[in-house]
Amino acid sequence: MKALNIAATGMMAQELNVEVISHNVANMRTTGFKRQRAEFQDLLYENLRRMGSVTSDAGTMVPAGVQIGMGVKTAATPRVMSQGSINLTEKDLDIAIRGEGFFRIQLPDGSTAYTRAGSFELDANGLLVTVDGYQVEPGITVPNNARDISIAADGTVEVLIDGETAATQLGQLQLARFINKSGLEGIGDNLFLETAASGTPQVSTPGDTGFGSLLQNHLEQSNVNPVTEISDLIAAQRAYEMNARIISGADEMLQATANLR
Repeated sequence: MKALNIAATGMMAQELNVEVISHNVANMRTTGFKRQRAEFQDLLYENLRRMGSVTSDAGTMVPAGVQIGMGVKTAATPRVMSQGSINLTEKDLDIAIRGEGFFRIQLPDGSTAYTRAGSFELDANGLLVTVDGYQVEPGITVPNNARDISIAADGTVEVLIDGETAATQLGQLQLARFINKSGLEGIGDNLFLETAASGTPQVSTPGDTGFGSLLQNHLEQSNVNPVTEISDLIAAQRAYEMNARIISGADEMLQATANLR
C-alpha cells in the first residue's frame, strides 16, 4: 500500500524540520547567528489517467486526470539573514554591523571567511583577531603603548599613543556583501564561505551605499524569535503525529484485508 511509504516521507520531513528548529533554538544566544527554515517539495506523481489524453474519435480530452503523489522531500534549509538585535557590551573590541555586510576573516589556510559576529580580541602581537585567533582583514595592529581604541561608524580605527595628544589612525575595517546571502556556506564558528550560489563578494568601507555602518561596544545578537520557533515546533509535531496516524490507519486496512475469509 503506497500510503505507508508516502506517510513515511512525511514523518522524515518533519523530523528534519524539528532538527532545524532545535538548531535555531540552541543558537538563540549565539552572536550574529542567522536562523534557518526548512522548505519542502512534493515528490514525483504516478499518472493513472493523464490529463489531456484523448477519450474519443471526436477529440474529447480528459480535463483533470488522475495523479497519485509519492510524498514529500526536503528542498532547502535557507538562512534568514534579517538583522538581529544589537546589545551594548561596553567592550572596546566588540563591533556590531547595522545593516548589510560581513566582516572578512583570514583563515589559517589563507582563504577568506565571512562573519557577522564582531567579538574581536588582540593577539600577542597586537593584531586584531577573532576569538579563535583568525586575523580580521585588513590586518590592523595595535601598538603596545596604545590606549583608548576608537572604531568609527565608517570602520576607521584610531588610538591614543602614550605621550601624544593627537589620535593615530591604524587602518580602516572593511565589509563584504553578497547578492545572495542565503547562498553562503556555514562552516561553524560563526563563519561563512563564498559559494557559486552566493556570488562573488563586493568589498567596501562601512557606510558606503548598500553597506551597513559599525557600532563599537555593541554586538549583534541572534535573529531567532523564541515564539516563532515554538509555534513552528508545535506545527511540526502535529504534522508528524498525523503522518504517524496515516501509517497506523494503512496498517489497520492491510490487517483487515489479510483477515478476509
